Amino acid sequence: MQETINQIKKYCNSLTQYSRYKTREVKVGDIPLGGNNPIRIQSMTTTDTMNTIATVEQTIRMVEAGCEYVRITAPSINEAKNLEAIKRELKVRGYSVPLIADIHFTPNAAEMAARIVEKVRVNPGNYVDKKKFDLIEYSDAEYQEELDRIRERFTPLVKICKEYGTAMRIGTNHGSLSDRIMSRYGDTPLGMVESALEFLRICEDENYHSIVLSMKASNPQVMVQAYRLLINKMEAEGMNYPLHLGVTEAGGGEDGRIKSALGIGALLEDGIGDTIRVSLTEDPEFESPVAIAIANRYKGRGKHKPIKEIGKSPIDPFVYNRRKSFEVLSIGGSNVPRVVADYSDRAIISQKDLIDIGYTYDEPSDKWNLSDIAADLIYLGKNVLPFDCPNGLNAIYDFETWKNLENNYNSYPIFTAKQFVEEGKKSEQLNFVKLYIDDFSRELINKIKNDNSVVIVLETENLHGMAEQRRVFFDLIENKIDNPIILKRNYANIAFEDLQLYSSTDFGTLLIDGFGDGVWLSVSDLKSEAEKSGTYVKSFIKKSETKEKIVNRLLFNILQAARQRISKTEYIACPSCGRTLFDLQETTEMIRKRTEHLKGVKIAIMGCIVNGPGEMADADYGYVGSGVDKITLYREKNIVRRNIPAKNAVDELIELIREDGNWVDL
Repeated sequence: MQETINQIKKYCNSLTQYSRYKTREVKVGDIPLGGNNPIRIQSMTTTDTMNTIATVEQTIRMVEAGCEYVRITAPSINEAKNLEAIKRELKVRGYSVPLIADIHFTPNAAEMAARIVEKVRVNPGNYVDKKKFDLIEYSDAEYQEELDRIRERFTPLVKICKEYGTAMRIGTNHGSLSDRIMSRYGDTPLGMVESALEFLRICEDENYHSIVLSMKASNPQVMVQAYRLLINKMEAEGMNYPLHLGVTEAGGGEDGRIKSALGIGALLEDGIGDTIRVSLTEDPEFESPVAIAIANRYKGRGKHKPIKEIGKSPIDPFVYNRRKSFEVLSIGGSNVPRVVADYSDRAIISQKDLIDIGYTYDEPSDKWNLSDIAADLIYLGKNVLPFDCPNGLNAIYDFETWKNLENNYNSYPIFTAKQFVEEGKKSEQLNFVKLYIDDFSRELINKIKNDNSVVIVLETENLHGMAEQRRVFFDLIENKIDNPIILKRNYANIAFEDLQLYSSTDFGTLLIDGFGDGVWLSVSDLKSEAEKSGTYVKSFIKKSETKEKIVNRLLFNILQAARQRISKTEYIACPSCGRTLFDLQETTEMIRKRTEHLKGVKIAIMGCIVNGPGEMADADYGYVGSGVDKITLYREKNIVRRNIPAKNAVDELIELIREDGNWVDL
């Protein structure tokens, strides 16, 4: 029975030992992926495909930034034909990078492109199906009729790809599932998987296997669950096709990087993924360096300190369920995860210093004002706060310092494992215990389990730290230990650009599986790599910003990306391509400036109808290019106002938000 349960939940080689999941090799031009090949990096042009020179020159910039495959949109047969001119001009300039044609609604464009480029991408949600957002009840016979129709329309492309040695990506997107799939499986990871498998089975029937699969979503949690489920389903059918990873419509700036690192990194941690694309609302040459930084972290990962293998996973990896914990002073239980600010390396702390973590002191009224990203806890270590802690902020002191405090108001101790077992004095309300995996003795477990004042601070020094911390959670669940747990990670001598990506993966992977009642990030020797000239690396920190401010903002952004704590407006923005009907970067920034105070509202900004109502499945409002200088506004997936002049569209969007009662005046 145990083996059956484990097989049902299986999606990777091991939950504790880092190991690449072995897939079949697929050749894309001269650069194969899958099998024993390294993780490949790819991106997509944003130029008009009919503008040969602009597309070629952007492609060259992308290649020089580290891109190994370049995807180009081919929305009609004319663009598909022009791929030949683009490929020819690249060769004249000395570049042989494999090209991928991006196809959505037009089978004839795909069939043309498959004769020219090394790979075509089709989206099963709209390649043959017409999406009307209709809820139709299909009988089994009617459903089979639809599959037969798809087979008839899709098989010619499969045969052409097979004849020309062209690879294919069957790329499902969460927001563009067909009406047929939606009617049977709903807007779910299972629906995403079945959408791809229907097309994949047609390929296998034609003995065509040069296939790559993807399961993209703007919500990293949905994306991760879908990829896991896809592997599980493939294994059940004896398949092992390589996987293209990406979080679609991740947006730009820090948010886009965090979302991408969370979703892509969560899968790479388990050895899943053969090629990755980071989708940013920026020039495409800025995408590859981020993808490379994410992928490079797993070189040599297999040499990590051993972690005890898991006999049986106590969770369902395909469905989100938050780990049960009891509440201790607003930590755990049904509360959102708490944020810890680390001030332990500050010799002197003033009231002004707390501005960096969301607390502003007003001297005339002797009151504190809190921002939407105000930390919940402040770790002071051996330092002593020279003023009363603001209401809403609790202080954590090393035990030896705490026990000698004259004023214990809003102040609580943190113990090592040894101190907690041996010391007699403790807080009656809240005690933090700092633990590593090797600290969990039977004596300690019993002591913690029977103490409703204990919050565990879980640390790791393992190279494969996420897996080690996850292993501890599994043990705690098995032992029915329900104490709240704060995830703590320590990084030293690190560039901010790497910190941003690494911490998003390390915290986010656990959070999207329901693990963690708080986050604590400790950093020493923080620096920036973005100042290096000649690189496509962006930083989002200012020289005047303190480490505490940078880290606090980063933690809140990670919690938002993991959908665990919403503290600001969320923007779901496509990364732009040759189909885009307006300047996405400029428009996104314009909308952001006027709406960024609307906490919890999700706004999708899509350059065209392909990335329109379908791709913004998770948004409250949509701003979609529907023609030259024309915008269509959506409420969720429903059109509200069509073909608005672009110059008026942002005002109309704000009016729509106001009509729904979601607008707040500044």
